[in-house]
Formats: sequence, structure tokens, C-alpha cells
Amino acid sequence: MNEKAELLRQLQVQGPMLVLPNAWDAGSARIFVEAGFPALATTSAGIAFSLGYPDGERISRDEMLAAVARITRRISVPVTADMEAGYGLPPKAVSETASRTIDAGAVGMNLEDRIEGKHLIDFSLAVARVAAARSAADAAGVPLVLNARTDAFEAAELPRDKRLEEAVRRGNAFHDAGADSVFVPFVADRDTIERLVERIDAPLNILGTPNGPTLKEFAALGVRRVTFGSGPMRATLGLARRMAREWRDKGTYGTLEAYGIPFAELQELFA
Repeated sequence: MNEKAELLRQLQVQGPMLVLPNAWDAGSARIFVEAGFPALATTSAGIAFSLGYPDGERISRDEMLAAVARITRRISVPVTADMEAGYGLPPKAVSETASRTIDAGAVGMNLEDRIEGKHLIDFSLAVARVAAARSAADAAGVPLVLNARTDAFEAAELPRDKRLEEAVRRGNAFHDAGADSVFVPFVADRDTIERLVERIDAPLNILGTPNGPTLKEFAALGVRRVTFGSGPMRATLGLARRMAREWRDKGTYGTLEAYGIPFAELQELFA
């Protein structure tokens, strides 16, 4: 695990920009590995949706970790797990989540600074939570790659003209507390991304979306890590819905024919 953790850390600071597809089960993970990606992330929302729940820690930590473990058991590349806001507000809860994430076979972890539907976690507490995750990883002897996320750009309590400064403040404080990279979602304009890259003293993780910059543009802006969140899983559910509506409305099989992977190919892939 230490070798995988060091590989993941090096991938986000050296060489080409790291592109991390977000898997929601072992099957999707194997598809992404087959495509040639050297590491993967999980998607908390995608895992929740696959189990029939909404996002936002509506499933338990045990259920999330079980899903992560199913993924890590079936692939050999490093996996970083999206553990939402740590499944508990106190640093002690985050510490336990980090330890159990390592036990589940992941060598990286996302940690958010906002619990679903609430304001940003108080600055000092948010920093202490990052430090707790780092301490837990150190105690386990695994150099967990900690990706600290700030939702400053989605914080309704912050005036829009204050969000960039708060993202920078939190990002640098998280890095000082032990985060290896900083994730700033809900940002798509190039000027803001460039300013974040310049002012946050850590590799920057940005969310890739259809309406945002391309991967090539992200790399040119200095972004070091791109993830896609629940996007791939939602696209897959969109395909399932398209099939269902085609069967219901037309009684035809065009979607199956156009997008289905042959049975024999999957048998070989999952062998």
C-alpha cells in the first residue's frame, strides 16, 4: 500500500496532469483501468446512487467503505476514496474514517469542509479535521494521499466576492495541516482557476464538467488533478433510462445495440 500511495502522490506532482475517473463499483473501475488510467477515484454520490440512496452521507460509513473495498480488491492501481465530510463532525470521527479507509484498501481520501445542506464547517475545526486525518494515516504507517476539499464557491453564507479568498485561505491551511492536494469544485471559469493555481500552495484538483474547460485547457492552466465526481455514473444511469424509455415507447433495442459491450469481452475483462 505504501508503494501505491507514493505512486499516487507522485502522479499528482510530476509528469502530465493526473486524470482520475470516478468509479462507483468494481465493474466500472475495471473499465477505467482497461482504458489505461494509472489510478482511480471513487464517487460518493455515484456509490450512493448505485445503492438507491441520495448523496450527502445518507448511506452509512460502513456501506461506503464496503463499496470502496469491493473496488480495491478487484484492481491493482491506486485508489483514492471519496469519504464525503468524514462521517462525523469531530476530528476523532474523521480520524476513524481515515484509518478505516486505509483498511478498505484505498491509499487516498477526499475530505469535505461542508456537511450536506449546511454552512461551511468552522475554519479552525475544518483545519483540525484535516490534521486528524493526517495523524491517523501516520499512525497506520501508510502515507495516505489526502485531498482536502473546500466548498467555498458553493457556500450560500459567503458573498460571491469573498469566495475566492476563502477558498485560498482554506486551501493553504489544509495543506499546512497535512493535505497533499486541494479540491475546489463548483469553479469553471478560466480566470478563477488560474488564480487558484497561483495562490494555493498545493496541487489543485478541479472537477471536469461538460460546460467547463477541456482537459488540455486545465493542464495549460496549471491544474494538477482532474476528477469527474458523479458525472460518469449519472451518464450511465442516463443510458439505462434511455433504454427503458425506448423499450416502453418504441419496443426497439437500438440503445442496447449501440452501447452494449459484448458478453465475451466482459467475461475476459473480469476474469
